[in-house]
Amino acid sequence: MQKNFIKTYLEKRLSKVEADLFLLAKKYGVKDVFEFDSKVKAGFIRESDAYDDYFNYDNLEAEREKIKKILENL
Repeated sequence: MQKNFIKTYLEKRLSKVEADLFLLAKKYGVKDVFEFDSKVKAGFIRESDAYDDYFNYDNLEAEREKIKKILENL
């Protein structure tokens, strides 16, 4: 029973993380953190405007991968 609770929680958290990633991707017109970084370096996105979002995006992508790995092993 506890395993089901954990799985449900992780699935809901994964949905939230993916929704947040989608909103950031849409906001900056990127598909991943690497494209985000490239656009900042190329000057398409001002670093000062996107600083917090960039790190948030990176952390969300890392969290998504961790959750997916845990779910695979449940």
